[in-house]
Amino acid sequence: MNYDESLKYLDSLGKFGINLGMERIQALLAELGNPEKMVKTIHVTGTNGKGSVSSMIANILLYSGLTVGKFTSPHFVRYNERIEVNGKEVNNETFAMAHTAVARAVATVMERGIAQPTQFEVLTAAGFLIFALEHVDYAVIEVGLGGLWDSTNVIIPEVAVITNVSLDHMDRCGKTVEEIAMQKAGIIKEKVPVVTAATDDALGPIKAMSVFKQAPLYIFGKDFTGQEVISTMEGQTFTLSSGAYNSNYNIALPGAHQIANTAVAVVAAKLVSKNDERITEAALHEGVANTKWPGRLERIGTKPDIILDGAHNPAGAQALRAALDKYYTDKPINFIFGMMGDKAMSEVANILFKPGDKVYTVLADKGTRAASAAQLAKIVGDKAVAYEELNKAYDDALSAAGDTGIICICGSLYLIGTFKATFQKG
Repeated sequence: MNYDESLKYLDSLGKFGINLGMERIQALLAELGNPEKMVKTIHVTGTNGKGSVSSMIANILLYSGLTVGKFTSPHFVRYNERIEVNGKEVNNETFAMAHTAVARAVATVMERGIAQPTQFEVLTAAGFLIFALEHVDYAVIEVGLGGLWDSTNVIIPEVAVITNVSLDHMDRCGKTVEEIAMQKAGIIKEKVPVVTAATDDALGPIKAMSVFKQAPLYIFGKDFTGQEVISTMEGQTFTLSSGAYNSNYNIALPGAHQIANTAVAVVAAKLVSKNDERITEAALHEGVANTKWPGRLERIGTKPDIILDGAHNPAGAQALRAALDKYYTDKPINFIFGMMGDKAMSEVANILFKPGDKVYTVLADKGTRAASAAQLAKIVGDKAVAYEELNKAYDDALSAAGDTGIICICGSLYLIGTFKATFQKG
């Protein structure tokens, strides 16, 4: 397949949706020669913060002079974004080559009676294949959904990371925080260290699984902490403390939640460094300082300030609202808001929007399970106006904000992808 043909192939697999289970991905990887066993990995799951933490760990390894792969999801504009080598998304030729090989393997395993692999399983297999062919020193692998039955859970990593646990994907992962935490704790492997910023009810299942697997557990707020020194939209300084270790870290990512994320990433990388002296103290600092993560409190313009945030669940909404209140105290916000219809729309809206805010509801993405603009406006109430077109909503928000206001595009990563594809081409 050429690149365009590989995209059509992936799109054709979208109709199979999400189908958790390990038989298909295990058969597929075995047919490919088990490339996932040819590279060292770091495995990252959690409700929020997976992408930020994965990027920071990958950057630390990159600044250590290593060859580094990274697998994340979803993408904003191009599938290629999901598979990176040394901080750059793979090129079209490599992408097409890998998916051609995977497609052939799919046909072979299906002839043996294995069910049709899903789109995410094909992408996962392609990622592992590319990392093996590129001879990466480490690959940072972000879980797609949950952990236990996720197609990435075929690896024995150097360290496992569970960023945090809150209610999301309840149709797949469980109805309570404890049930969801148990799913995410499924990435914990025998004697492999675990780092987490999970709290409260989520900690019980993670602790239990760690004990069962004899996996050393490092908990943010107990075994290590991050204390804010300075925090602005331009970036933050915080002190990471762990036992006798105390060091100030500078990061470009705003929001109190990113201090916890960074602390988790650094501790995870320090655990890997115990067996790899190439990972230096300088790389820890440089790696996180130079990490950017699109679509999460990403300010793309000033006069007015224009912020993109893919907050799509209550915990994400709380982090976004807390950051807006911190950096734009008492200033009304112009929200462009779109969500998936199967998310906690009312709860997210109640967290995000305050008196004085204006809300322009839009369809997050055409051809998906997105809630309609009218449906969202009804949920938000009097402060909301429904828009048929994102362009019109954005124009009106710009007019309302003027040079001194704030515009926040939020509610779904799909909406952020649509916005980027529409307004940030090239």
